[in-house]
Amino acid sequence: MDFKDFKNSISRLSEIALGGLDAQFELAPKYLQKYAQQLIDSKNAKKAAVLALFYPNSQGETCFLLTLRADYNGTHASQISFPGGKFESADDSLQNTALREAHEEVGIESDDVYIFKQMTDVFIPPSNFMVTPFLGVVNYTPILTKNEEVEENIAILLEDLLNENAFSTATVTTSYAKSILVPCFNLSNCVVWGATAMMLNEIKMLLKDI
Repeated sequence: MDFKDFKNSISRLSEIALGGLDAQFELAPKYLQKYAQQLIDSKNAKKAAVLALFYPNSQGETCFLLTLRADYNGTHASQISFPGGKFESADDSLQNTALREAHEEVGIESDDVYIFKQMTDVFIPPSNFMVTPFLGVVNYTPILTKNEEVEENIAILLEDLLNENAFSTATVTTSYAKSILVPCFNLSNCVVWGATAMMLNEIKMLLKDI
């Protein structure tokens, strides 16, 4: 999708209703579908926020940014996610959390980002986080960096997400589950599943008619 067309749609996108949990659960692993509501009701989840950042590539096509997490001793090591992280006491809001974390992880200048929509929260049982996604845009191709939490920055064409052939399934192993079959997106030869895929499916439903 041409970036100029995407930018022209932002005012309309800000008014469109969200797909909510129905959209998210289409890409949720079975264990999350089964237990999410009771866990949300019973646990005092930690707060976090992520940034889905849209920007033009050198050809003027709309991209968004994903990251491959570094291989560390943690629940979500080596998984693909949006830039983001835990809410800190110094943050004025969850939106500020998303912007701060994106700056720390990949070098995005917070003042250059226009946040145009807040998406539905996603509960992540393995780490007991409630994550709020924000959609933002910058008007240029950012020069990305990496801190110790990021192994790789991954630019995804928006049109690839909107392609119905992006849906798939995969068998994955994590620190908390072995050989589980999960719904996923195949994007730029990357398997995107779990909470990130759930967020992406709600984003896809929001953007599919623009």
